[in-house]
Amino acid sequence: MPTLETDVLVVGAGLAGLVAAAELANAGRRVLLLDQEGEQNLGGQAHWSLGGLFFVDSPEQRRLGIRDSRELALRDWMTAATFDRPEDHWPRQWAQAYVDFAAGEKRAWLRGLGLRWFPAVGWAERGGAGAGLPGNSVPRFHVTWGTGPGVLEPFERQVRGHVQAGRIGFRFRHRVRGLNIEGGVVHGVYGDVLEPSDTARGENSSRVVVGDFSLNAQAVLVTSGGIGGNHALVRRHWPAERLGPAPAFMVSGVPAHVDGALQQAVHAAGARLINPDRMWHYTEGLRNWNPVWPGHGIRILPGPSSLWLDPTGRRLPFPHLPGASSLDTLQHITRHGYPYTWFVLNRAIIKKEFALSGSEQNPDLTGRSLPLTLRRAGKAVQPPVQAFMDRGADFVVRGDLRALVTGMNELTGTDLVNHGVVAQEVRDRDLQLRNVAGKDPQLAVVRGARALLSERLIRVARPAPLLDPADGPLIAVRLNILTRKSLGGLETDLQGRVLGPGGQPMPGLYAAGEVAGFGGGGLHGYRALEGTFLGGCLFSGRVAGRAIAAAVR
Repeated sequence: MPTLETDVLVVGAGLAGLVAAAELANAGRRVLLLDQEGEQNLGGQAHWSLGGLFFVDSPEQRRLGIRDSRELALRDWMTAATFDRPEDHWPRQWAQAYVDFAAGEKRAWLRGLGLRWFPAVGWAERGGAGAGLPGNSVPRFHVTWGTGPGVLEPFERQVRGHVQAGRIGFRFRHRVRGLNIEGGVVHGVYGDVLEPSDTARGENSSRVVVGDFSLNAQAVLVTSGGIGGNHALVRRHWPAERLGPAPAFMVSGVPAHVDGALQQAVHAAGARLINPDRMWHYTEGLRNWNPVWPGHGIRILPGPSSLWLDPTGRRLPFPHLPGASSLDTLQHITRHGYPYTWFVLNRAIIKKEFALSGSEQNPDLTGRSLPLTLRRAGKAVQPPVQAFMDRGADFVVRGDLRALVTGMNELTGTDLVNHGVVAQEVRDRDLQLRNVAGKDPQLAVVRGARALLSERLIRVARPAPLLDPADGPLIAVRLNILTRKSLGGLETDLQGRVLGPGGQPMPGLYAAGEVAGFGGGGLHGYRALEGTFLGGCLFSGRVAGRAIAAAVR
């Protein structure tokens, strides 16, 4: 038996790793927390997030008159997931357990740790194609006061307290390359010690090796994240039979060190990697005018009113509407080989309906500033959005439609967009506004959304002609595919134990977070309902931490 340095090794200091480490130390277990990046990256990708969490039948929903239930949420989840493979056994079990968690103790647990939420509940993945088709039936996206850093705060605080007490040790700049296995039992990890790096959070850090290491423990928990920063691996797993060829150009929603290298190494050591072709990439990516990492992309969180056009200026067919069903619209775009698409809108719509994903793009919510947050109800475009209008490489802002089309073609260096085609699409849409009802399904979605108070007040613009000068100027936004999340991953049972050949647990090895598809090897199936990535890290990290604490002595 190798000499044990600690009770448990947690590899990856993101949200799932912090939650698990806190659970382990709370139970009296000794932990070493390893990460290839420096301490400035503690918290991983959760730091950059908007802090959205999926709750079911929450007080915030009830105050807005939203009627939700576990039954409805589970139906929505399973409809979106579309589990259809033999290897979906554990993902399906994890999905049911997660919905129970989201409808049960999740909110009370987090509230007890000090988390609070913005009172307006967002309606992400709102569907619209039919009651039995993918999408959230009601708003369920709860933005945390403090965004991603606010979600991380209580777990980082717990972990640092345990560090001071000697129950947790940090090992930053430790890049794990493989597992120590003896007699079929995982006893530890080995890898490279990288030179110290003072690069800012998210920036590329040095990969100069200054030593090596081998550490052993009673159990190893892998929480090393996804693959979105590794476009070569994204392309390797890209499901061309479902989605058509991978886009020639993509922007990155995560830093380059989110590369999937450890997931691949654990798989090579015998762990089952399932559903790697299930990924969650967005269709509304912008090139960040102020990038932190290479190819840094920002996602628009759109309301439903923008006119969505293909590269020639023709409207995307229903049900491909902004904010409706990300995977289905991605499939439409990539199967047609579109290198980009367009939103066409005006100032009134962008002011009310454009939010940008990310803690750094929402300084009011991230900084917990009530005065700044209240300005969202004012007349001005939010400063982060205005910055993209002024400096973003994907924005065209003009006073009339002909000039807008000219600018769109100048931006792409083509003459693909035809003014007559776009003008007809706009006229057809605007003619449907003369009555309180009509045959345009997008406007029906807009009107339906505005029946909810929160949507009407701060999220969905009043239906009005796009060409109304009072609502100008006109805006076109070039949309790129943005890589973000892995929905597949290392297969785990409901204790977070990694499964190997024959579907049996690999003794001593656990996984949580994105590396495990947020639980089971892919609890989302093919589609996410949003607010479920941070939640999946919270849930799977807690489950694994508690299971390991019970297993080791």
